[in-house]
Amino acid sequence: MTRSAAEVGRGLAAAREARPIAPGERIHVVGAAGAGASAALLLAARAGADASGCDPAAPSPYTAAAEAAGLPLARAHDPAHVAHDGGPAADRLAVTKALTAIAPDHPELATARRLGIPVEAWQQVIADVAATRDGRLVAVAGTHGKSTSAGWLMHVLADAGHDPSGFVGALLPATLSGGIPATARWGGGDTFLVEADEYAGNFAPYRPSLAVLLNAEWDHPDVFADEAAVLDAFEAWIRAMVAGTDGGPPTLVANVGDPGAARVVERLGDWPGRVVRVALDGVVDIRGRLVAGEGGRGRLVVEGLSGGSLEAALPLPGGHNAANALAVVAAADVLGVPGQTIAAGLASFPGVGRRLELKGEPRGVAVLDDYAHHPTAIAATIEAVRARYPGRRLWAVCEPLTYHRTAAMLDAFAGALARADRAVVADIWAGRDPDTTITSAAALAAAITARAPAPALAPGSVEATAELLAGEVRPGDVVLVMGGGRSYVVAERLLRLLGG
Repeated sequence: MTRSAAEVGRGLAAAREARPIAPGERIHVVGAAGAGASAALLLAARAGADASGCDPAAPSPYTAAAEAAGLPLARAHDPAHVAHDGGPAADRLAVTKALTAIAPDHPELATARRLGIPVEAWQQVIADVAATRDGRLVAVAGTHGKSTSAGWLMHVLADAGHDPSGFVGALLPATLSGGIPATARWGGGDTFLVEADEYAGNFAPYRPSLAVLLNAEWDHPDVFADEAAVLDAFEAWIRAMVAGTDGGPPTLVANVGDPGAARVVERLGDWPGRVVRVALDGVVDIRGRLVAGEGGRGRLVVEGLSGGSLEAALPLPGGHNAANALAVVAAADVLGVPGQTIAAGLASFPGVGRRLELKGEPRGVAVLDDYAHHPTAIAATIEAVRARYPGRRLWAVCEPLTYHRTAAMLDAFAGALARADRAVVADIWAGRDPDTTITSAAALAAAITARAPAPALAPGSVEATAELLAGEVRPGDVVLVMGGGRSYVVAERLLRLLGG
């Protein structure tokens, strides 16, 4: 069953035009242990707000930076965060839709509404921070690859001396965040870069002058009934883009090598903005070619740039990452980065957290952590890992992200995970799901077993999954852990159990 964006975000104010944050504005972030909400907390504080947060899920991989910055971060929800002595204790609340989707009458939200305190999505806060900086807003969108590509572009721009600010939905390394790994960066330049998520209108507060569309495919079946609905959302968002700081038309960099992104571009024939078409093949504005190398890594040759062509080594394996890199090159070219500087930045990118991240190799077992949570992304990630570790037994370990996605795409998930030598399915991470009865980890494991060379396992929790793996893996194995909830616990616990 699909729900509208308004139903998912019930109680939240509609997205509005961004405005600068007032000095000392009291902003309380509910759910601040999440990747995006933690960035909203950090960036609001840097923009001059009196910012605080709360989340019973804290600590998380995303809270360390906020705690190091001395920001108040309560480990419980409490209406007192909103009201004090009968009056408002905050000027506005920033909330994740994962909360409003399942608990729209949450006590803090109810207290805010009773006192007339605005309740907005955390993306609105980040958009307001960008407006406070009064620079150029750049957004990276698409069904897959947003965090990797946004982090890659952030790195290229920083390496080029542009010193960008912004938000990426994965931990940026300390060398890029400027301290403890974080999902936010605060720089001195005039470019503000955001990862823009299409779910339930999450990207609506962002009105960039430069956008990147990596791909477009059916996902989030709780809000998008089919692929056409996804394309509608991307099209509407692109049409809301704004002129550049120089008064010129907005620019879209689109990977038309992806069928969905190509269909979005086809719809934009009457759009007054500029479209830069990129692809790894075909007749386009900027064309890339991947030259294969050892370990799945290769070199990207790019033609059609304003300064001619470039060739760069790619630190990340897989054709999907080559396509991501090409989009990054095109965006950096639009922003005026010289080709040689772009090539150097591409090659030196250290990656972002939980995106094909090698956690360690204890006892000869390589343990990787990745955020892949859609069948297409899982299949591409498995292919990339096969190329990086040829001839080694591959375990695909998946914590499915949300029941509705797992149920709607069960066969596709099973087909993707069956590409590994062994598959293990941890309990499904419910996230924003109101109905946890529609499928199960065991059902997915059974579907994989029907397709795979060996039976798939469904041991239970992420902790139980790590313990099972510790008793099953042998030297030379590769364990690829994927998911968007607490799947990182599998990788971390397995490392400890193996003595890593």
